Amino acid sequence: MKRYVEVALPIPVDRTFTYTLEDGLEPRPGTRVLVPFRRSELVGWVVGPATDAELPEIVRPVLDVLEGEPTFPPELFRLCQWLAEYYVAPLGIALRAAVPSALMDRSTDTIVLVAAPAAALSARAARLVEWLAARKGPQRVAKLRKELGQGSPWPVIRRLTAAGVVRHEVVPPRPVTAKTRAVVRVGRELPTLQEREALFARAPQQRACYELLEAAGGGAELAHLTGEAGFSRATIAALGKKGLVIVAAEEVIRDPFRALPVADVGAQRPTTAQADAIRALIAALDEAQPRPFLLHGVTGSGKTLVYIELLRELVLRRGRAAIVLVPEIALTPQTVARFRAHFGDAVAVLHSALSEGERYDAWRQIRVGERRIAVGARSAVFAPLPDLGAIVVDEEHDASYKQSDAPRYHARDVAVVRASLAGAVCVLGSATPALESWTNARSGKYVALSLPERVAGGALPPVSLVDLRKVRRDIAERQKSAQDRSAVARAGVLSPPLVEAIQARLSRSEQVILLLNRRGYSTFVQCRECGSVRACARCAVSLTFHRAARKLLCHHCRFAEPAPERCNRCGSGDLSFRGLGTEQVERLVGETFPRARLARMDVDTTSGKWAHHEILGRVERGEVDILLGTQMIAKGLDFPNVTLVGVINADVGIHLPDFRASERTFQLLSQVAGRAGRGPRGGEVIVQTRVPEHYAIEATVRHDHGGFAERELEERRAPGYPPHVRLVNVVISGVAQEPTADAAEAAARWVRQRIEGDAPGSIGSIGTMTVTGPAPCPIERLHGRWRWHFLLRAAAPRALGALCHAFAREFRPRGAQVRIAIDRDPVALL
Repeated sequence: MKRYVEVALPIPVDRTFTYTLEDGLEPRPGTRVLVPFRRSELVGWVVGPATDAELPEIVRPVLDVLEGEPTFPPELFRLCQWLAEYYVAPLGIALRAAVPSALMDRSTDTIVLVAAPAAALSARAARLVEWLAARKGPQRVAKLRKELGQGSPWPVIRRLTAAGVVRHEVVPPRPVTAKTRAVVRVGRELPTLQEREALFARAPQQRACYELLEAAGGGAELAHLTGEAGFSRATIAALGKKGLVIVAAEEVIRDPFRALPVADVGAQRPTTAQADAIRALIAALDEAQPRPFLLHGVTGSGKTLVYIELLRELVLRRGRAAIVLVPEIALTPQTVARFRAHFGDAVAVLHSALSEGERYDAWRQIRVGERRIAVGARSAVFAPLPDLGAIVVDEEHDASYKQSDAPRYHARDVAVVRASLAGAVCVLGSATPALESWTNARSGKYVALSLPERVAGGALPPVSLVDLRKVRRDIAERQKSAQDRSAVARAGVLSPPLVEAIQARLSRSEQVILLLNRRGYSTFVQCRECGSVRACARCAVSLTFHRAARKLLCHHCRFAEPAPERCNRCGSGDLSFRGLGTEQVERLVGETFPRARLARMDVDTTSGKWAHHEILGRVERGEVDILLGTQMIAKGLDFPNVTLVGVINADVGIHLPDFRASERTFQLLSQVAGRAGRGPRGGEVIVQTRVPEHYAIEATVRHDHGGFAERELEERRAPGYPPHVRLVNVVISGVAQEPTADAAEAAARWVRQRIEGDAPGSIGSIGTMTVTGPAPCPIERLHGRWRWHFLLRAAAPRALGALCHAFAREFRPRGAQVRIAIDRDPVALL
């Protein structure tokens, strides 16, 4: 009797596929299998058995079961099922997001020319044969499609295959392997001198090699013996024939953080507030279903010590496992160093900057329980740890926890659900909690813990404002008589109070952090003659000038072109490079403080794998006087010698057409202000702004998260934005403007009819659900695609989810080039 299974495939189709199983194969749910799909082979996961009632007309067999134990333990498989359901994504896409890419290799179609055609060919077939004849060996069909264009090549390939002109082959996915090294070990001991003399009488090199292995503790790497030690492979082979040595393959764990210095933590005694938080968290470990905790601690209050003490109890004393999420890859080396100082090699690292092999090795060690603490960015929430006891989400407010493409999950919320499924403790930590978490703590859904003071007992640094409007008026007066125009221009970027404060720190050998959350040199280039602005050819945004590379660059799609000398519209050479970025500030700071050691930290300077760590290491060693950067320098950094933080322009982002703009501004300013005054010398913060009366700026000056939260919650009440309602952003995109707008109108109309009950299969009574839009997205065009969107608001999340699934399943836009993205709980609407 045939048996059937449902398999989830990592493709954007919201369904599973049925396959037959050979006798003897019984893969459990979550097991990777190789299956045929169309003309290729894909890796998928068994979901469960299929019933006879669900069988299609033709059922193809599972080609291979790729593992004995499931990739996903039951708890993690249920989490991915929830994620697919909640975020309206295919189950296969959700499962793919939870595993290393090394486990997801797919088959490759190839064709090779085997005979000359016996009959006349069509123009397209002749072109294909000519293309193959000019190349040796099998060629990938994907490459052929790209080279020939003009639609699918498969009809021509099938005809040529039938005629015996070409041969089609499917190269299966490559197996996932561990990295190994050849090691030579002593196979037989020679306890007496007589034996040595007899065996090595005419082989002094063999004796020297054997005794080197003895001195090295019984073994050495083959590459070392044949390299630095200078022995030939023939010498080692001769020792092997005599049974004196054994050459074996030994696995090498690819751990890029192994060479990092371990942090010097010293003895740390918890404060009263820390001790209270630690007790509450440890007590929750004994609960069957603990509530999530919100740990609200001011910057420098020692949240990391609370995490470490929780994990010390959980991992070292109880032998269980934990996940620690950090929002930025830049923070990972620092975080790893801190945790490895306490837990040694029990810590593994998972994040996207690792190589495929490094990520696979870490994932595998976690899966078998060799590493019991997983540290990493967003995707580490899926670490396959057995006996999970706690999940820590540091800087839980950070927007980088939100995945930008399908499945569009938020790692903080996934962490809360995973902890619930595992019966684990979930700790959300932040100095500036997200309003959703803040509201959950106030309502009792989360347990609130507070660290209201810095661990050293010092006060938070005073924050002073510089009104750039007044600075501009002063500059206008000075320009009338100024001889040094460049000095006047610099004053518009580095105000006199900020320059004076920096100079004072440099004279005392203290360090300074400067923040400007905008990279590049000039944010746009404009022709003074006709007013034209150089824009991206694929996105509805201006191009940013990067002076070092002499290029105009799009920060969305990476489109680049050489810096212009003339206007491409009117031909004028009178071009104005306007706006301000970190690259220009770096030059101005260097001119103002020529003897200061300056480092810049943004996307342009941290593209290398260890660039973040190298820059921060220089700051920690005192080799940098002024650290300038974007938002990546605002979180998690702890440098006691930083006594001044300057914000070049606090208004970047505050007026964006996004309901979270004020919240993000307050969080960024509060976080970067917290980098100052962490040592005995204290600190100061200077914020330059043109809107000093804005409530986000005023709350930053007071270090008043509670006051800001109350005001922001009230601001969001009338329009109806989270956390007062649940929100879905539906984005419709297409390559042509008019069809995209038509599809958006049709989609919004479909949803309205379902809500109002005017269409077959309507959702029914769903409370106060509303549709706003459609309208063009604030950034109307990205990556060559026009974008429209509309918003769904509802108080009931289940009804909202049901409507989203019905929409994804049933609505089909006209036009093959139109795509729909459903973003549930969006963090941005741009």
